[in-house]
Amino acid sequence: MFNDLTRSGKRRIDEVKRFLSGTLAIANAHTVEFYTHDVWKRFIAVTPQEVLAAVSSGSDQQGAPEHKEKEHSRTTFGFCIHSNRLVDIHELLEEAKAQSLPGLGVCVSRDELLQSLRGSELECVFGGSSNKLEPDEFMNSKKSHEVQCMSKVVACLTQHCGVKQVIDVGSGKGYLSSFLSLQYGLQVFGIDSSSTNTHGAQERNRKLKKFSRVYQKRSKAAQTQAEPQSSLQTEMVERKPGLNQDGDALAGSGSQQDAGVSVDAPAAETQLELSPEAGELFLSALSADVIQPPSPRVSPSQLSVEERERRKRENLEKKARSRGEGADGVFSPLTSYVTSETELRDLITELEEAVMVGLHTCGDLAASTLRMFVAKPELSAVCGVGCCYHLLSEEFNPDGQEKPLQTACGFPLSQYLRSQSCFCGRNARMSACLALERVSLGQGIQMESLFYRAVLHVILRDHYSSYKSEKRVGNVYSKAKSFVDYVRRALHRLELDDSKLCDSDIQSYHDTYKARMDEMHAFNMLKVALAPCIEGLILLDRLCYLKEQEGVSFSALVQLFDPLLSPRCYAVVGLKSHSTKLKS
Repeated sequence: MFNDLTRSGKRRIDEVKRFLSGTLAIANAHTVEFYTHDVWKRFIAVTPQEVLAAVSSGSDQQGAPEHKEKEHSRTTFGFCIHSNRLVDIHELLEEAKAQSLPGLGVCVSRDELLQSLRGSELECVFGGSSNKLEPDEFMNSKKSHEVQCMSKVVACLTQHCGVKQVIDVGSGKGYLSSFLSLQYGLQVFGIDSSSTNTHGAQERNRKLKKFSRVYQKRSKAAQTQAEPQSSLQTEMVERKPGLNQDGDALAGSGSQQDAGVSVDAPAAETQLELSPEAGELFLSALSADVIQPPSPRVSPSQLSVEERERRKRENLEKKARSRGEGADGVFSPLTSYVTSETELRDLITELEEAVMVGLHTCGDLAASTLRMFVAKPELSAVCGVGCCYHLLSEEFNPDGQEKPLQTACGFPLSQYLRSQSCFCGRNARMSACLALERVSLGQGIQMESLFYRAVLHVILRDHYSSYKSEKRVGNVYSKAKSFVDYVRRALHRLELDDSKLCDSDIQSYHDTYKARMDEMHAFNMLKVALAPCIEGLILLDRLCYLKEQEGVSFSALVQLFDPLLSPRCYAVVGLKSHSTKLKS
């Protein structure tokens, strides 16, 4: 179901590419130039109100007015074939929905992947902590959601492949790495290019280990006080006729000590001896036959030499086992800039077979992760979630010509799209980072800051010859108290003389273009609607790359996260041929 690069799969890629070939111009239009290039009039023939109404209604076509340009013309994806302007917003939105990853039906859910690996939650058994850690106690809700969802998949991949090592590329602050090592007992090597991140991850992991030990002690103490008391009383009701259903002693039935429990003693001091195999499994309410008759406490001075030696030996063995269990889960942060050419064994001397992972790897690093997975025989599986598509390097120019002196690029990755000289564009890739689900709920786009910047560009065009300067305005909006203040701060940042403009001149620009702010709002909503299609093309390219490799026998796009919590929610998962034999 997931593995064949069939004609159907290629046809879906071609459909997305064809749709974007007619709409990428909107996604590549720069908001800064919105008014200086009169972008709305150039691309759109309907009113801003029509666009905003259609977007907010979910493209309900009932009662949709037809633009006069459409009356006597044919359209392609809502664009007039003669003027190349948008005349049917509903047709565009419907096609955008159909060409997104959910609309194409090419993704699988996390549960479907786990079932396919035969590593569902009930079947996966791991080492590490015997108590479930709750990451939301030391992470924010977004990061906690991501770490829990992804760590389950990664842990099942390691079990499926029969490996105990994980390489976390672009590990950042080390949240995923620490959780994998502490919760699942995996040996994790976190690689990040920032030494600050590496040192921070090391310190954070030390604190998390301490937290984990305290957390487990509290959990064990709580379980010891709660479950043994209730479970034992229940067993005694069943096994001792001298107790009634409430656990109270019946008249004439003998003393309470006959039941093996001293009710005057705290529950934590109840004298029980468990068989060596039982341990903490008692907390899971094993049958009562693991419970041996209670033994009276004996002072160490009254023990024989042989008994003292036996107990000492058992304690040493328990400590050794405890140290061994703790050593199973190790997180080793490393600082290195990695590419597809990086020799992993030079970085990790103790490297064995491993699973490579990346949680929101930026730009080209996501593509490098897949290239490394294909090229390195020591990597059995990969699970990567990319982000920051605007930082991807592209192999081709808009005219389809290969860029000179380029190293391995982030897009396109597959031979299928490389053979077509596929080009996307930086602004379109930046649009791919927009979060449709969040914007639909009124989150995500700060329209006023975009409006300020676009009007500033008009001022730079009208009054300064350097409005095409390479210097960047930066984030002055957050510090500005008004539009006038914003413009003056921006001019200072650009090292331009602001004395030639009085406050009233600056404010007049704001007032003039304020009436056209709806155009910018509507145009950006069109960009948001196209975002899933652009992201889909990038991710389909990565999936296609894996399917082109002979040594990769399983690959899939998997929705790992809730897009409202984590908009970059899709993972590319791959398994090599020698890893596909499922373990019994």
